[in-house]
Amino acid sequence: MNSSRLKIENRNGNVLNAYLELPANQKPDYYAIFAHCFTCSSNLKAVKHVSKSLTKDGFAVLRFDFTGLGQSEGEFADSHFSANIEDLLDVHQYMSQNYAAPSLLVGHSLGGAAVLVSGSKLRSVKAVATVGAPSTVGHVKRLFSHQFNEVESKGNVEVNIGGRPFVINQDFVSEFDKTNLPQIVKDLRKPLLIMHSPFDKTVGIENAQELYLSAHHPKSFVTLDNADHLLSEEVDSKYVGDIIGTWAKRYFPVKKNEILDTEGEQLVGYLNVEEDNFTTTIQTKKHSLIADEPKDFGGDDFGPSPYEYLNAALAACTVMTLKLYSEKKKWDLKEVFVYITHSRKHSDDLKLELEKPKYLDHIFKKLKFVGNLDETQKQRLKEIASKCPVHKTLANEVVFETEII
Repeated sequence: MNSSRLKIENRNGNVLNAYLELPANQKPDYYAIFAHCFTCSSNLKAVKHVSKSLTKDGFAVLRFDFTGLGQSEGEFADSHFSANIEDLLDVHQYMSQNYAAPSLLVGHSLGGAAVLVSGSKLRSVKAVATVGAPSTVGHVKRLFSHQFNEVESKGNVEVNIGGRPFVINQDFVSEFDKTNLPQIVKDLRKPLLIMHSPFDKTVGIENAQELYLSAHHPKSFVTLDNADHLLSEEVDSKYVGDIIGTWAKRYFPVKKNEILDTEGEQLVGYLNVEEDNFTTTIQTKKHSLIADEPKDFGGDDFGPSPYEYLNAALAACTVMTLKLYSEKKKWDLKEVFVYITHSRKHSDDLKLELEKPKYLDHIFKKLKFVGNLDETQKQRLKEIASKCPVHKTLANEVVFETEII
């Protein structure tokens, strides 16, 4: 997975801070936009976790800061609900022009209300998912209702919301009463997923009920047991991302990779030299992998390096071989760990007496056994670890044949 920072100018000239999360293979099937909660930002951990979870299902997810929030330009007082909608529409237009039109909208809290309205305006949006969304936009006003009189008399007033100071004005307050959210949901007529915690003390569960009853099918509801409004626990936000990804598969079929064909071989590696730097797609008949080089080698670090895959092959073969051997002997091996490092070392450092001293490939392997094993059994397992097929392949002379097709 990779995160790219973007700067998107909205219709009012304010530059919005945004991050685009891409799947591991850098080739998204679809694009989504995540709208954060009231007074939050795109860097809220819950926003990151949900976005990154969705990338596992082939989505590229854009998360951004509304006007006056996070690292976006503008004043918070200008970030009223209508302005949030405008920001969403502007971000959607930017993505459509520079990448592809986002077809999934995900919103948290007031961001959930914003994606419902935006989803009703955008034809390219195929589905909408909300988390802890209010059924009335004016619900937010109760956070600073005790200062309404000051706003009317003074104009600009600093209010405290969630322990943080924000400046609001009369336009900011009045904007929250202009949207009939249940009616918008009723007219949406797009797949809708509503997620809400019955223990949400900020936006009560009755809001989810009203939205769900207003919507037409296809609609779904998932309860977030024991979660709080901000999805403070990592397990809750990752669960939300996983559920949205699973739900979306019914409306966003996983696109089959038609680019890579093993052509009868065990696997194929593919690199688009002009576009992908070192990021390489590896395809077997049933599985896809990503390889890359670390950033200090000029890569993007989107996947393990070739030598890390070499180590992985040796590690996997070693533990599998030890499992089979211990089961055959009926030994009490419950778990096995193998730690591997590849490096280049000089024969002198390895205390090898060669006619011509030179640098050699060196693979260091450490074994850890969990189970009721005596020292003799452990030593025998150590011997067997060197007899796994990949180990023997690496230790033996290998014959290569290469042809051009």
